Amino acid sequence: MRTDIDPYLLQDPDVKVSEEALRACVHCGFCNATCPTYLLTGNELEGPRGRIYLIKNVLEKGVKASGKTLEHIDNCLGCLACETTCPSGVDYSRLLEEARPRLNKLVKRRFADRLLRAMLTRMLPYPGRFRFALKMSGLGRAFSWLMPENMRPLLDMAPKRLPRPAEVAKVGVVPATGEKQMRVVLLTGCAQQVLGPQINDATVRLLTRLGAEVVIPKDMGCCGALTFHMGERKRSRKLMANNIEVWHKELQEGGLDAIVLNTSGCGTAVREYDYLFRHDPKLAEKAKEVTALIKDVSEVVAELGLGEANKASKLKVAYHDACSLQHGAQIKSAPRQLLKDAGFEVVEVPEAHICCGSAGTYNMLQPKLAGQLQARKAEHIESVAPQVVAAGNIGCMEQIAGGVKVPVVHTVELLDWATGGPRPTKVPR
Repeated sequence: MRTDIDPYLLQDPDVKVSEEALRACVHCGFCNATCPTYLLTGNELEGPRGRIYLIKNVLEKGVKASGKTLEHIDNCLGCLACETTCPSGVDYSRLLEEARPRLNKLVKRRFADRLLRAMLTRMLPYPGRFRFALKMSGLGRAFSWLMPENMRPLLDMAPKRLPRPAEVAKVGVVPATGEKQMRVVLLTGCAQQVLGPQINDATVRLLTRLGAEVVIPKDMGCCGALTFHMGERKRSRKLMANNIEVWHKELQEGGLDAIVLNTSGCGTAVREYDYLFRHDPKLAEKAKEVTALIKDVSEVVAELGLGEANKASKLKVAYHDACSLQHGAQIKSAPRQLLKDAGFEVVEVPEAHICCGSAGTYNMLQPKLAGQLQARKAEHIESVAPQVVAAGNIGCMEQIAGGVKVPVVHTVELLDWATGGPRPTKVPR
């Protein structure tokens, strides 16, 4: 694609990266075939090719971007299905992530939208605040008529009852059972600590059972992904820098074989830490070292070997491909094979490459489109009549659970159960 970006703008290294991505696009439109919002609307500007043109226009003209431009970019889930499909290798994710904060500065959002985004950036990355907010949601429902219209869907998403805090995955070091094979840090997530603490418990039990020593550092926090993908940068970078320092210190003092993620949505940002801090001499080298250690939990379990598994359950499991795993990390076969090795019958869900509509904070910011994608995903899952749905990301789990009647659990919960752990509470006897 030919570009005509002002040379002054090209002095900005981020704009230079965007120009390289724009130039790689050959207008073929293959990306539209796998874009969730294009499939729902049929609107060219709701597909990657159309959004690429919009971003190109903003960079070339350097003038006021319209509210419509912002709307079309906001409607993008960032699922990266287009990158998997693109024959030209367009780095759409970096183009999108450079465009979002730029548009946030160029276009003034409606007050209600600014208020919602401010609330999410100040609440979601902090488990204590998030838990308190969910506990207060019952009161919020009683006075929902006083709330801005765009905040009311959050009350519908809030669970009526919160699970107990993690019992195993606590700050400190959990030794391996038997001979130690590796030493890893587990990123426990932010929202997951509140909505799915049993996932972290199952992960620690599984990894230690298979021979990994698991470290959960005291000062580790949110990875910054949720707010980063909203276009917010100041808070995101602070959270990211903190984790880089914490992990690098752990690497230097005790040695690490991996930094394990069981929230695949975090991965799209964490795997980019070295790129995001490439202009910061103090953090660049540390970021490079820790990024090289990032692995999804399915990769680590596959490396350790599942060992003896109780294959008595034979449950029919529909495995859901989280976009952050299949498109972001390019991991598809490992979770499926592990579930099969554990004795579960894994069935394929039609249209597995299409997003469920969660996409970090997308279902909170764009509930209408997210709801349509949820219904579409639920229909495909129910068509294969599973007994349980397994996924590798808490956001997907919460989104899908709102549309299907069967239990939705994390992949590691099933693997933990199959290797000697407790039955997942959501799975009926």
